[in-house]
Amino acid sequence: MAGSAKDLTDRVHKKPAAKNISVMTIGSNILFYETLESTNTTASSMLRNTELAEGTVIQAAFQSSGRGQSGNGWQSESGRNLLISVVLYPGSVRPGEQFLISMTISLGMCDFTDRYYKGSRIKWPNDIYVNNDKIAGILIENSIMGDKIESSVVGIGFNINQEKFDAGIPNPASLKMITGMDHDTGICLKQMLASLDKRYKQLLYGDRETIRDEYFSRLYRAGEWHNYRSSGIEFKGKISGILPSGKIMIEAKDGTLREFSFKEVNYIM
Repeated sequence: MAGSAKDLTDRVHKKPAAKNISVMTIGSNILFYETLESTNTTASSMLRNTELAEGTVIQAAFQSSGRGQSGNGWQSESGRNLLISVVLYPGSVRPGEQFLISMTISLGMCDFTDRYYKGSRIKWPNDIYVNNDKIAGILIENSIMGDKIESSVVGIGFNINQEKFDAGIPNPASLKMITGMDHDTGICLKQMLASLDKRYKQLLYGDRETIRDEYFSRLYRAGEWHNYRSSGIEFKGKISGILPSGKIMIEAKDGTLREFSFKEVNYIM
């Protein structure tokens, strides 16, 4: 039987006890579906109607309307990749620092990718790259009430065994494409969840400055001069930092430092 609204609020905002740090949170409960419209949509709908244990994973073999950042779609062959959403209650993270969640998940995904190919990078804000190709995308939807993050739904699409992609996808990659072999998606899922769980514990109990520093060290093109486009104007710049809000700072050749929110600046590949 579902508890009262107060019970749910208390559970959501209570910081996990340190003595439980060794207990796996992400992946302790996995709900698998052959087909869903979207794992994020399903997870969000479930949260409105029931209590889900923290770390619950919604997994689908196929999404009919997978979602990416800013309304972009996410296309995937049935059963060839990992399509999941993770439900979290990061009550100790203030809304003003919610980009820490994105940093944490991105680092966990790099940890997993590095099992198979060293040197993965994060293309701001949270695409996972191998060399110059995208192997995974992340969509995080936070529910905020006042000064608390009530819940986070972390959607992840990771290309495992797919080799052919629609022509409209500019630079896709998969584990099979970079390693030359098929991979067991069940094993990959366990490894991925373990990597995410370790990073989530770091967010809850560890040094958040370390998360920020590691995120920047993993950032695709950080500290290098490349071409970008903003408001239709192309310019050469160097990524020099990330603000707590998640805005990216790019230094122009004339020394000026510009701040951009997501979709305000485009990488020229």
